Amino acid sequence: MSHPASRVLAMLELLQLQHRLTGNDLAARLGVDERTVRRYATMLQELGIPVTAARGRYGGYRLAPGYKLPPLMLTDEEAVAVVLGLLAAERLGLATEAPATAAALGKITRVLPTRLADRLAAVQETLGFTLHRREDPPRPATATLLALGQASRERRRVALTYRSWKGALTLREVDPYGMVFHAGRWYLTGHDHRTGETRTFRLDRIVSVDVTEEFFPSPRGFDPVAHVVRSLAGVPYTWDVEVLMETDLIQARRRVPESLVTLTETADGVLLRTRAQSLDGMAQMLASLGWPFTILRPDQLRAALARHAERLAAIAARQGTPVSH
Repeated sequence: MSHPASRVLAMLELLQLQHRLTGNDLAARLGVDERTVRRYATMLQELGIPVTAARGRYGGYRLAPGYKLPPLMLTDEEAVAVVLGLLAAERLGLATEAPATAAALGKITRVLPTRLADRLAAVQETLGFTLHRREDPPRPATATLLALGQASRERRRVALTYRSWKGALTLREVDPYGMVFHAGRWYLTGHDHRTGETRTFRLDRIVSVDVTEEFFPSPRGFDPVAHVVRSLAGVPYTWDVEVLMETDLIQARRRVPESLVTLTETADGVLLRTRAQSLDGMAQMLASLGWPFTILRPDQLRAALARHAERLAAIAARQGTPVSH
């Protein structure tokens, strides 16, 4: 603890833990003389921390009664790193449950000096991203992420309740090899005892996870990132589609097969949810229904619909010679 700043922070920590400490006590614990302790007390006072000193038999140093030091102290560089990390995680979809990032940003902002908090707010307000933000990124539960991280490190088997994209629930015993964040989603890769194969699971579809007492050997040379990328390369990309149709549920069920979509009645119409491999095909289907609708996601479906409208406009503009009979 040779750096003066480290000893000043150590003195603050001691004063938080003890009701009162004499100059001699502090000097002995910090490895300095009492004159240096007085200088450290002055430095803390200059930082706005109410350290009081009293002479006499019952004197010593203490924090002012009722004073609560914020639980987090960051330098300017550390605060900027944390805030930028949270903003990037939110943009990438790397965050877990939705309120966590906003709550963390709020807590950090409250304990920062006003000058720094204001400058960081200016960065947040003026920062732009070239990466398109997902409207509703799939988020794993925090408890799921932490449990799988522990199990992967300790090489302990897990029992999963897993939901397929169709909504079916299955129970799996998995040896977790590692977690991977890829293309806006979290994945777990590991040996699935149900199929006897190394499989890839989406974390946001894991309903529950229990870490068992069974251990498994670490696979030699296994690369979780490479495996996830390879396994997903052979799967056709599917789009999560949400469209609000201006009709009622009875009419929607007559025109749209519920074996392919999920229909939910709302105050503003019928919410259609589905997964599509072809946005052009989805655009054609929506246009054929004849109802006004609003595309909620993905934004790429708007472009597909615009292309379909252009094709229809080009067809409508064709002119030909009537066929005589």
